Amino acid sequence: MKVALTYNLKKDSTPVQDSPAPPDFYAECDDQETVDAIRAALAEFHTVVLIEADEDAYERFRSERPDLVFNVAEGTWGAAREAQIPAMLEMLRIPYTGSDPVTLALCLDKARTKEVLQARGIATPQFRVAETADQVAGLVAGRGALPAPGAPLLRFPLVVKPLSEGSSKGIVDTALVRDADGLAREVGRVLALYREPAIVEEYLPGREFTVAMLGNGDTLQVLPVVEIRFDSLPSGVNPIYSYEAKWVWDTAEKPLEIFDCPARIDRELALEIETLCRRTWDALRIRDWARIDVRCDAQGRPHVLEVNPLPGILPQAEQNSCFPKAARAAGLSYNVLVRRVLDSAIARCGLRAGSGAIAPPAHFSLR
Repeated sequence: MKVALTYNLKKDSTPVQDSPAPPDFYAECDDQETVDAIRAALAEFHTVVLIEADEDAYERFRSERPDLVFNVAEGTWGAAREAQIPAMLEMLRIPYTGSDPVTLALCLDKARTKEVLQARGIATPQFRVAETADQVAGLVAGRGALPAPGAPLLRFPLVVKPLSEGSSKGIVDTALVRDADGLAREVGRVLALYREPAIVEEYLPGREFTVAMLGNGDTLQVLPVVEIRFDSLPSGVNPIYSYEAKWVWDTAEKPLEIFDCPARIDRELALEIETLCRRTWDALRIRDWARIDVRCDAQGRPHVLEVNPLPGILPQAEQNSCFPKAARAAGLSYNVLVRRVLDSAIARCGLRAGSGAIAPPAHFSLR
């Protein structure tokens, strides 16, 4: 089978057209080592062509006409950037791994994701969105203007994040705030640096987990749960999985002992987390793979923090990438993990994995 691998490479400097851009602009993109590792895994059984997800990608897809696309492209521009490559592929009727453009666009918008979860009765922290600095006073109980009808008044402590970013972009150590001054500071930072709204959500003080999921329908597998242990972070920092915790303090050269996998949890909590994640998967119509971040409240009840339908898969164990870590705990090597994602899409799209793929059915983009 001819498989195209599409991706966005990290760049050395932020783009001129977005100047001044945040220093973490390319955090979601993959490095060359990761691209090479995914390619090598696919090439064990397939012919692989590399197509970077840039402005020439559409014509490359038209000329190459791959049987299937292995998509890890995060996109660069726009609030729905993760949906751009899948939308192109649906126009060209080329099947691909992972979720469709609707799900990808929805999950990148943290507020829209949480609205869907709330509508389905799935636990997620209370939140509000601030589009301007003037709206900060109306977010918190006992402060300033009344909220819009039906909107919750939030209670400190709170976590402030950019609305449409992943890979902990913009979630710095100071994003956990405990007073009105801190809230105004962090909302102002997000608005100025990322030029997008800030989502403000109530901080949950319990344990935090991340859950990798793989497959579709009856084959959907919940891999061993990963717990994030904040006691391993430098002294005095906030207990959140911040940008610094993910990319600055935890490095391949000096990895932190920040994860327990499998998590040390009792059977009851494990079942609650799995049920919560399966319900989230169904509510958002996720396909093939995803990673879901979960945190417990003061009573130990799990809530969904964020949903990642394009999870990162750094290849080396010392890089502390959570999805491959969970896969290894389940007995899956990196190469087998990559091929399992591909095989899930092959089965979903009605293709043959061997030489000479059949044409996808007319409904290949549906579940």
